[in-house]
Amino acid sequence: MSLFSSFKNLVGQINKIDNSIYLKGKDFADIYARNIALEEEIAARTKELEQANQTILTLNSVWDMMNSSQPLSNMLDKIVSILFKDMGYNFASILKLEDCEDNTLSFEIKSASNNPAITKAFSLINESFETYKLPFIEKSLIEKSIKEKQIYSSTDIAGLIKMSFPSLAENETKDLINMVQSKSFTVVPLYYSNKPFGCVIVTSDRPGLTDTENNFLSLFANQIELAITVADLFEKVKKQAVTDPLTNIYNRRYFEENIIKEAERSLRLKQPFSLISMDLDYLKKINDTYGHQYGDIAIKTIANVLKKEARSIDIPARIGGEEFNLLLPGIDSKGACIAAERIRKAIENQALDTIGGITASIGVATFLEHSDRIDELTELADQAMYKAKLNGRNQVQLASKPSEINWQKVAVDTFAEILAKKRIPASKEITNSISKKLQEIQESNNNTNDVLYSIVDTISQTYNQMYKTGTTKSKVILAVMLAKRLDLSADEINKLRLAILLYDIGNIMIPEEIFNKKEPLTKEEVNLIKTHPVIAAREILKPISYIQDVIPIIENHHENWDGKGYPSNKSGIEIPITSQIVLLVDSFYAMAQDRPYRQAYTVDEILDIIKSEAGQRWNEKLVDDFIYVVKNESQR
Repeated sequence: MSLFSSFKNLVGQINKIDNSIYLKGKDFADIYARNIALEEEIAARTKELEQANQTILTLNSVWDMMNSSQPLSNMLDKIVSILFKDMGYNFASILKLEDCEDNTLSFEIKSASNNPAITKAFSLINESFETYKLPFIEKSLIEKSIKEKQIYSSTDIAGLIKMSFPSLAENETKDLINMVQSKSFTVVPLYYSNKPFGCVIVTSDRPGLTDTENNFLSLFANQIELAITVADLFEKVKKQAVTDPLTNIYNRRYFEENIIKEAERSLRLKQPFSLISMDLDYLKKINDTYGHQYGDIAIKTIANVLKKEARSIDIPARIGGEEFNLLLPGIDSKGACIAAERIRKAIENQALDTIGGITASIGVATFLEHSDRIDELTELADQAMYKAKLNGRNQVQLASKPSEINWQKVAVDTFAEILAKKRIPASKEITNSISKKLQEIQESNNNTNDVLYSIVDTISQTYNQMYKTGTTKSKVILAVMLAKRLDLSADEINKLRLAILLYDIGNIMIPEEIFNKKEPLTKEEVNLIKTHPVIAAREILKPISYIQDVIPIIENHHENWDGKGYPSNKSGIEIPITSQIVLLVDSFYAMAQDRPYRQAYTVDEILDIIKSEAGQRWNEKLVDDFIYVVKNESQR
């Protein structure tokens, strides 16, 4: 082989090796490129997975909030917090669409995350999140999003700031734009019951919205809308529990809970508060002349005046029928009388169709000035209101300092004497329980009334196992409401309260097996039960000198209007009106409780029975008033 041929072969081999190296290098480059692409895809899928996981966690958080029945404001705050902290947005807020007085629309900021630029904007315009109203701009991206129910994103941060704070100067707006450090904002429309609620606005340091992000925000919006529905329903139910449905002000239960809290605060800070007790004048006459619907209009008018005249911290409440209370935290008697007179004049100046005008009688009492006990304070305000009625109505009366003897003290002394002189055959356990409760009254500023009711419940349960705790309190409340409707004097009402506490005490002398007997009673057993008013009046209570004027009420509380009652067969007006009230209230609650021989009747069934016996067991007019009070009370 020639040198030339050898060289040629060598060159060929070198080329072959070069080709091989080139091809292998190309393979390596392809492999490397594919690895890079695969790593990028893995990173992208991992990020999507993380976003999906975060989405699930976020949606679960919203779901958990819905199940916790939180107030709407708390829920919206937490939703904003999730968007801001967990989802990585620079800023998040929820705006609610509001109707303005001039028939225009604006946005109320229901919740917003912290952001230096936004904080500075509010300081520049001297406003706060709570009071500021964002203008509703037609043909803006926000309006378009809500109108079309679509999520929209934009990079026009400057436009968003100018739209949100149109009163800012040009240089102030530029400073805010530099502070925001966001490249885009997104509007997410919110609906509630198929009506626009408002929107969520979030800002991001990313220039646009990814498909994944868009899908998340769509799901998130659906969850928010459901959360709003649940929270709003919860707030409505909660409001119904403490609100009187006719007047839309607080009910008695809410008032009683809050006056206890206010008394605790008052004692701690040594600061007085005042109570205004108010009664609509001549409601019975309005109902009889024009009908109950006009009576309701008069009652609602009183409530509207209270809402208008009360401060934000005051607590107006409908206590029962035409009776209202207004709690005035931090106000002494002088300030309370000024407020009461202003309310009285406002009521007097109301012009009503058909009725013409209405007035109210008002009593005022002040905690720490007139009394440091809640029950006594409410009694004193009530008595002052009755004094206003007796003096001619349509006036304000300030409570007098309590006398040493009141109905609660009479009741306490009566039970103490009954125990001390062993006038009833109670077990040692029962005696000790009652003694402890009487001692509690002496040592505590708590509600004396509730302790007294508890004592009567305890005594009643010794001979009637089915007697429910709390029944005595309900009896007193219903009896007093009926008495007030009949315009009985404060003195007569106090006697009635005592009678309700004591009228059944004679039953403790009757064998327990008679009350729990399932079979019909024998004639002898019936006659024995009929002796309990006499036992209570003559054997247990007559020796106690200071309740002699209560004994006739108890002695006659089983006399029937037609004369077929017991023990003396009295009839008609021979029977004290207070005795008739006791019989009616006692019968109502007796039928409302289970008995060994029957189940409890419903309220409607009881009222039908009472109505059917009007003119026989009880006065027909009294029955009409009783039914009105029961139905009125059952609405609260």
